[in-house]
Amino acid sequence: MGSVKDLVVLRSPNGGLGEGIFEFSNRYSVFDYGEMPDKIDGKGASLCLISAFFFEKLEERGIKTHYVGLLEGDKVKRLDELEFATNKMKIKLVRVLRPEKREKYDYSVFKRERANFLLPLEIIYRNKVPEGSSLLRRIEKGEVNPGDFGLKEIRAGMRLEKPIVDFSTKLEDVDRYLSYKEAKEIAGLSEEEFEELKTLTLRVNDLITERVSRIGLENEDGKIEVAFDENRDFMIVDAVGTPDECRFSLEGFEVSKEFLRSYYRKTDWYEKIKRFKGQERWRELVGSPPRLPENLKNAVSNLYKSLCNEIIGRRFFDTPKLEVVVGELREVL
Repeated sequence: MGSVKDLVVLRSPNGGLGEGIFEFSNRYSVFDYGEMPDKIDGKGASLCLISAFFFEKLEERGIKTHYVGLLEGDKVKRLDELEFATNKMKIKLVRVLRPEKREKYDYSVFKRERANFLLPLEIIYRNKVPEGSSLLRRIEKGEVNPGDFGLKEIRAGMRLEKPIVDFSTKLEDVDRYLSYKEAKEIAGLSEEEFEELKTLTLRVNDLITERVSRIGLENEDGKIEVAFDENRDFMIVDAVGTPDECRFSLEGFEVSKEFLRSYYRKTDWYEKIKRFKGQERWRELVGSPPRLPENLKNAVSNLYKSLCNEIIGRRFFDTPKLEVVVGELREVL
């Protein structure tokens, strides 16, 4: 299906909602490159379990999701029924419609169709503005301003007076940020639906923030994906609340995929990313990424597994506590 998850289709969504299995892999990706050369032990199962945890909590709050359950052998189970960690999740499937690529992307298909499809948006919530945030770069270029989000100011390092919702494309070759007007337009949403989508995003943000704050983490920002079900009701899809979808921090240290990006930003390979990304066949131009040092790879593995244990509140993996793992990572980096 993609660089970090595989999809087994059990029933196609073309005649209504389908059914499938996500297999969360130990692969990872940064900077939209695709599959990187290393694999992180335990990553797939950790992300699967964390996402299942948040899907089940969302459903308790009356929020629809595509989650059906977790696979242990051939049995579908809820998280509290599992005996062992699993990397397989049973889900409901929707259609993935694609904008037609011309001089500009043509999104008219999203106005013609009414239900059972993935919104062509990556929906982002922001609670804090870390150094190097893409939002700061957009403000510097004059692409957006704090007033667009109902704020008086946005500066590096600040915790926002209220969370904001931001949008980017999901189905283009290189993601680009969108104004509220363009996000609503390309997804074919009414004004009421667009406001409902923003409210839904903030409800997901609230749940994640509440949970991770209990273990000392700060939920700085994150993203979700949303689809229309067969009745044109919103439904949370893909994965949610994981360190690949969210930027968590513990006492200022990034406890998410962000520290992998930080590692690669120090390499010559990243300089090529900055130079070529967005050009035709840019992945070929930048070449193969460098491999991770073994001690960093092991520390990253422990981080994913420890996060899973502590977010869920159950010891699925035999790893040190999160604060110990973070201490190891600080030394390695």
